[in-house]
Amino acid sequence: MKKLTYLFFLTFFYTLSTLGQSVFPVIGFCIGAPKKEKVDEFVKFIEKELAPNGVNTLILRVDYNYAYQSRPELQGENPLSKEDVKKIVEVCKKNNIDVIPQVNLLGHQSWAAKLTKLLEVYPEFDETPHVEMPEEYEWPNEDGLYCKSYCPLHPEVHDVVFDLVDEIVEVFEAKAFHAGMDEVFYLADSKCPRCQGMDPGVLFAGEVSKISRHLEVNGARLWIWGDRLIDASTSGIGMWEASMNNTAKAIDMIPKSVVICDWHYVKAVPTPAYFALKGFDVIACPWRKADVAAEQVKMMYDFRRNSTPEMKDNILGVMQTSWSSAEGFMDKYNKPELDNDERGSEVETFKAMAGAVKELEEANKL
Repeated sequence: MKKLTYLFFLTFFYTLSTLGQSVFPVIGFCIGAPKKEKVDEFVKFIEKELAPNGVNTLILRVDYNYAYQSRPELQGENPLSKEDVKKIVEVCKKNNIDVIPQVNLLGHQSWAAKLTKLLEVYPEFDETPHVEMPEEYEWPNEDGLYCKSYCPLHPEVHDVVFDLVDEIVEVFEAKAFHAGMDEVFYLADSKCPRCQGMDPGVLFAGEVSKISRHLEVNGARLWIWGDRLIDASTSGIGMWEASMNNTAKAIDMIPKSVVICDWHYVKAVPTPAYFALKGFDVIACPWRKADVAAEQVKMMYDFRRNSTPEMKDNILGVMQTSWSSAEGFMDKYNKPELDNDERGSEVETFKAMAGAVKELEEANKL
């Protein structure tokens, strides 16, 4: 009888201790920062939709959509003010959501036929100045132009980009910063006077490490996308979700404190186990296929359940990525008739991810 009573109370208190806890440390949502005039609507969306769906981590792609005081020349048109940002910060605090700002570093310094602010204002940072921006962009093209990169060895580039990093981390009161660093195709270019002939893996690792060390001084942690750390040929994944320009070796050269956002959009490729085995914290990231999101949730749960304690702690969870605007996502979320992209649905993928997590939480309460 005493043994049964003991087991009852042990189970009871264990159940109490797990109530309100997620099966994952991170349930994330990544999206572009809202336009200035849509901040209040976005704040309501965080409170009414993201928080109730279990989101505890919000990555906001800010880039140049902020009124930087340290580098006013890099402000975009109609940027968010400090007051706008604080509205987002406060609603996230209220709902126990960690907000992580993103500014793309190294790669993604252009999109289609347009340079981003950094290379527009500081063209001397361009890794490939000989590659001219086309009037009309198309892929593939003779120059292999997807997005421009800055040269990581330019002696002045970090003075500029670290001003942005420091300011955006401070205004968001953030404990982490996302540097992007995905789809870097231009690196160690043969015509670059500084890094021609160098090993792309060493260059990539050097830039990741430099950013990570800079953040650590202020108590912040670096997050990046994981595609450049996976070898495309041995994995068979291909040039987008993995690297074909020899940056994959950087995985053994960068700090283990870096958090890897491992995006795979067509199927639930099990590479999070690779990152965890290497000692990195990792998050699986879907986009617009609901079935893939559900599979990634199950996969990450199984990884945690079947891992050693050492590896389990590296499996952080899942994060929906949205590559439409905040306004576009909210419109489709509220008006399903607008959600008609034949390639798939970001909204339904987010709902599938959140729903799969809730199902696991319910099952774990039984």
